[in-house]
Formats: sequence, structure tokens, C-alpha cells
Amino acid sequence: MIGILGKKLGMTNVYSETGKMVPVTLIEAGPCHVIQVKTKDSDGYNAIQVGFGTKREKLVGNPDKGRFKKAGVTPPRFVREIRVVDAAPYKVGQKLEADLFAKGDYVDVTGTSIGKGFQGGVKRWGWAGGDAGHGSMFHRAVGSIQSGARLGRVTKGHHLPGHMGVDKITIQNLEVIDVDKANNLILVKGNVPGHKNSFLIVKEARKRPKGFVKIKPVQVKPKKSVKAAMKK
Repeated sequence: MIGILGKKLGMTNVYSETGKMVPVTLIEAGPCHVIQVKTKDSDGYNAIQVGFGTKREKLVGNPDKGRFKKAGVTPPRFVREIRVVDAAPYKVGQKLEADLFAKGDYVDVTGTSIGKGFQGGVKRWGWAGGDAGHGSMFHRAVGSIQSGARLGRVTKGHHLPGHMGVDKITIQNLEVIDVDKANNLILVKGNVPGHKNSFLIVKEARKRPKGFVKIKPVQVKPKKSVKAAMKK
């Protein structure tokens, strides 16, 4: 499992070799630096701690200052841990860039969804709502929220109005349309969670690992019926 940290720059369109318009999201992926390497022998699992961006030194606590100084990197703004199968190829202070992925790869992108504030149940959970007529007096209200006197309480997990958005979301199997190493850009097909300039985690797709080749289904011609063969 390989991965890199990045920042969402926005969306645009590109054209494929066949002239088809493809909507893509531009992700500024890297450069990232490896801050810490965790192994199964010392920590119980294999992982790397990666930092992206820069941060003013006065905003960093003393423990983190020591870690960053030991790794020989400037204080990063966005730090996350990425699980890897084998931590041996990674070294502290190593730089990870956009060419970690190539055109045609598939990735899983994790980010924080856009906050929408306090929302009602129709928008938050897709309730149908009441009648639209003026005499209905019930359009987008909550309605009954318990199962009667027997239970006497609201069941756990009941869908109600509340805060919407700002959730950790992962979109899987996004195709990498192009990689621009000079500008540290990765173009992925479709949308990714979060607003512009929000931080993202781009990892190798779990369901379609690096080097995945989509096999086209073989079309089997139907066998001729016995009656048709006898007529000939």
C-alpha cells in the first residue's frame, strides 16, 4: 500500500485521446517528507508518518519540534500516518512526490466533506416530507419520533435534524488521468471530498491495486440449436 498527502486545487475538464471530455480534480500531491518509520518489530505494524506543507515554527509544540528536527524537515502543516506492507524501502527524511502514481492507476482519496451547518431531516436524510398543499400544515417537519408508549423513548440512531457535513469520507477507485511531476499535480477522474485548498490523503486503491488491468469480458457466441443444424 502506497500513499501521499496533498491539497485539492479544484476541478476542470480534460479531453481523452478519443476526444471525450473527462471531468477531473486537480490534486497538489507532495512533495511530502517521511517523518517517522514504524515497523512491526518496534511498533507492532508497518507504517510511515508523512508531512505535507509548511507551518510557522511558533505554532509547533516542543515535542513536535524535536521530532521534525530529528527528521531534518521543516514543520509540516498536515501530518498523517499511512499503513504500508513493507516499511524497509522508506527512510526518515525521504521525499515522496507525485510520480508515486502513474497514468492509469486507481486511487482511494480521503478528505473532510464540506460543512453545511444545521440542516433539517429532508436535506440531511432525504425524507419525503408531507403534502405540498397549503392546508397540509405538515411539509418538512419531523413528525412522530418514537414507537409508542410501550418503548417510551426515542430509539438510538433515529434520523433527526442536526449538524451536516465535516465528515471523514473516502471515495474509492478513482482513475488517475494524468500526472504532472514538474508541478506536483495528480489529475483524478471525478470528484473528491472537501472544499478547495482542503487536505487529502491519496492512497493506492484497495480494490484495484497498482498495475491493475481491467479484463474485458469475452463474448461467447451462442451455439446453434440442434433443429437448425438438422435443417442444413
